[in-house]
Amino acid sequence: MDSLLDAPLSVLRLNPKWERALASTLDIRTLEDVLLHLPRTYNDRTRVTLYARITNDEQPVQLVATLKYLTHEGEGTKQRLVAEFEDESGTFQALFFKGTRYIYKQLNLGARYVLFGRPSRFRNTINFLHPEVEFLPDGHQPILGLEPIYEGHDALKKVYLTSKRYAEVVAKALNYVAGQVVNILPEEVLIKHRLMSRGEALRRAHFPRTWEELRSAITYIKCEEWFLLQLQQAEFLVRDAQANGLPCTHVGELFNGFYKEHLRFALTNAQKRVVREIYNDMRSGRQMNRLLQGDVGSGKTLVALFSLLLAIDNQAQGCLMAPTEILATQHYHGITKMLGDLPVQVALLTGSTPARERTRIFEALQEGSLHILIGTHALIEDSVVFHNLGIVIVDEQHRFGVEQRAKLWGKNPVVMPHILVMSATPIPRTLALTLYAGLDVSIIDELPAGRKPISTFHYYDDQRGKLYKQIRTELAAGHQIYFVYPLVNESETLDYQSVVEGFERLQAEFSNYSLRMLHGQMPAQEKEEAMRAFASGEAHILVATTVIEVGVDVPNATVMVIEDADRFGLTQLHQLRGRVGRGGNQSYCYIVTREDVKEHTLQRLRIFVSTNDGFKIAEADLKLRGAGDLGGTQQSGLSTTFHAADPSADTNEVIWMREAVRELYTQDPQLEAPRHAALRDHIARRNKNKVSRSRVG
Repeated sequence: MDSLLDAPLSVLRLNPKWERALASTLDIRTLEDVLLHLPRTYNDRTRVTLYARITNDEQPVQLVATLKYLTHEGEGTKQRLVAEFEDESGTFQALFFKGTRYIYKQLNLGARYVLFGRPSRFRNTINFLHPEVEFLPDGHQPILGLEPIYEGHDALKKVYLTSKRYAEVVAKALNYVAGQVVNILPEEVLIKHRLMSRGEALRRAHFPRTWEELRSAITYIKCEEWFLLQLQQAEFLVRDAQANGLPCTHVGELFNGFYKEHLRFALTNAQKRVVREIYNDMRSGRQMNRLLQGDVGSGKTLVALFSLLLAIDNQAQGCLMAPTEILATQHYHGITKMLGDLPVQVALLTGSTPARERTRIFEALQEGSLHILIGTHALIEDSVVFHNLGIVIVDEQHRFGVEQRAKLWGKNPVVMPHILVMSATPIPRTLALTLYAGLDVSIIDELPAGRKPISTFHYYDDQRGKLYKQIRTELAAGHQIYFVYPLVNESETLDYQSVVEGFERLQAEFSNYSLRMLHGQMPAQEKEEAMRAFASGEAHILVATTVIEVGVDVPNATVMVIEDADRFGLTQLHQLRGRVGRGGNQSYCYIVTREDVKEHTLQRLRIFVSTNDGFKIAEADLKLRGAGDLGGTQQSGLSTTFHAADPSADTNEVIWMREAVRELYTQDPQLEAPRHAALRDHIARRNKNKVSRSRVG
């Protein structure tokens, strides 16, 4: 079944220049393209105002009045057209300074007009400068509603395709398909969420009569877009409903003993909530598939440890996979320290683990005496065999490929292990629900009590003297410093400082202190030694690239200096800042740039300086950069998928449509039912030349 909306623009018999401009500028080639190019904003023309009742000279108003007087005044460049109108409440003037000859010919004395414009005040009299003026025939009333305003483009202006004329194109398209637009969303979804029909939504998104009608129309379009995107991921959205998991119903001595006797501080309310969510998953008998998001320093590792102890209390084992040896080693030391003298056996497995130690680990793992295995991608090797793997925890999952993660899932041949994915990269909840298909989302949105917010400042290159003075104050107090650079070696094409030349300069500047350098091109042994020296306090300053972005935990480090900060994204800046403030001391982050930073970059940096909240930063970053094509491979920039959906705000719509897709996929995964014919045909048409790469679960 071909959709009428797939008809080419030629059916509307438009100016050929308009057709070509729309295709080349906005990729608008069909009637559906026309209708999904939504207004940028709207003029409120829902009511007619009497002139005498105008009190606000800022908001545009709409009037109906009769033209009483029309004349040109002034000479040369100062010439203006003065039109005097009268409504039942008074007389007022409209002034025109451009196109006056054309406007003069369009106006007729004694005729009624609809005027729309912003009032202006001159010598205590309200008048109008260049209002919109439309002839109103006798016996007719103005059409009340919201007037669509479409984004202007130079290519469209050149062919005189204004916002008003595009609105006429939209009206033509709507009339052409009137009454013949079929619903894509299943009928039960429309009824459950009280959504208007697709045809009505497309009409009212362009020509709403009220703001409420507009909200309803946009809600339908948002739901449709989220539904179609998540339908691409349906296999993953329902996987957790089909896979059995180890029932962890027993909260035993290890879990309770750790909670009552080994916690050095109270859990935050957010941590308690997330632990409850994880427990409810793990005792349900279904496989847990959960994303644990938490800002830097929010206590994700502690929550992960409770999950591991719950599995061990139920005679199962757990593993935690991290992307780097530094992070895996840190997790190992942190978890063993938290466990104290509890009878839990923990081991670390990385590429550097000696052969004899690996043999010991493999034997203990297979017989079940080893409870927790922490490591890097070495965990997925075939030689790693568990006695009874009950839970898999993956830290920074985006650093592992789908195949790598899947190998861990298959290490229990009897029952699927529970899956907990941890991410320290804050992602707005809606986007997380979409990108991590099949994963429920838990967020730790509360920092531990007593954690002092990091003070952040922006310095320019010529303020280094002031910056170095503050660093010396921190060094004198016995604290440690990070310097982070965007490049390893000096670049001929990019005028940014490298970590190598920065290290040499800082050695001269702080010659009384011990410095170490750390970057990704160093041999593993040298990296470990540099990190060990800094973590132990032997080195006072660590000069590094973003290799320290994740997994470096030195509580005594109180200052993070990020050189050429304009080279980093907002989220990456926030990750780097999170390396300090991990002890009880007041900590500082200094971002340094050249003086000639562009305004849009300064806008990003101001956001970063203004807040320590990673989720606010992520939302701001999303709005600045765009969400990307969430169903494809594009990672940033304006979305080619969405016309109305907003990944930073549409939490309700995403949750509704996730549930709708789950229900649809479990009932009719091939969309074979007659009631799903329109949806099936729509997907077939849209996917003719598109390959989905959205599988991430």
